[in-house]
Amino acid sequence: MSSSQKPELIVEELHVAVEGKEILKGLSLEVRKGEIHALMGPNGSGKSTFANTLMGHPRYQVTSGDIRFKGESVLELETDERARSGLFMAFQYPVAIPGVSVANFLRAALNARLAPAEPTDDKMPQRRGMPPKEFRALLREKMALLKMDDSFATRYLNDGFSGGEKKRAEILQMALLKPEIAIMDETDSGLDIDALKVVSDGVNTLAGPEVGVLVITHYNRILNYIKPQFVHVMLDGRIVRSGGPELAVELESRGYDWLREAAEVGTS
Repeated sequence: MSSSQKPELIVEELHVAVEGKEILKGLSLEVRKGEIHALMGPNGSGKSTFANTLMGHPRYQVTSGDIRFKGESVLELETDERARSGLFMAFQYPVAIPGVSVANFLRAALNARLAPAEPTDDKMPQRRGMPPKEFRALLREKMALLKMDDSFATRYLNDGFSGGEKKRAEILQMALLKPEIAIMDETDSGLDIDALKVVSDGVNTLAGPEVGVLVITHYNRILNYIKPQFVHVMLDGRIVRSGGPELAVELESRGYDWLREAAEVGTS
């Protein structure tokens, strides 16, 4: 991967507040297609705030800084507009939708991703979507790629799913939508080791030159299966250290306190 390639995702000096309390305090990060980044940090460091801000959750107020995707600021875009442009987030706690099958949900999501932008004149927007037969073939192809049983598609989305099944449904959605930047918000949360391996295999199968992946995690264990080229450590709303995969190994053995102490010395 050439570092001269312009990053698809650029976050510059991002400050974010929730209900008047500042959570992110000048966070900067760049992610290119073809790269896998890991963002690590203890609970309360602002990791999930960052993920939700990237996707435009209305609860999180950007007070300064910018998020640029493919050269354009996304701060004024709604969540669905960001998703259609090629940003994707796999949720830490996916919501169940009884009565809506996995297949129907995925087809609606894919058609929304394929839909053209709203017209700026008085013309009616052209409806564009994937024909049902073509969608079913694509869905079977992606499920086979992820080693998922066909019956999974007929179940109601996340309704009665195990933790591992919920995360696999997120990975299947990623496979169909083909985002350019995928954000995995603590995807390892609540998974046993077998489910973690299955989900990690799915991410590794989809990773490649056409997608950049940002894995947000508290622990190193998922990074035993998803191998990042870049590791960043977040403390108190900032990235305080960046490095290669060896940084994650060091965190596993030393914890976060040594970095917290170093950061306090640096700011004193």
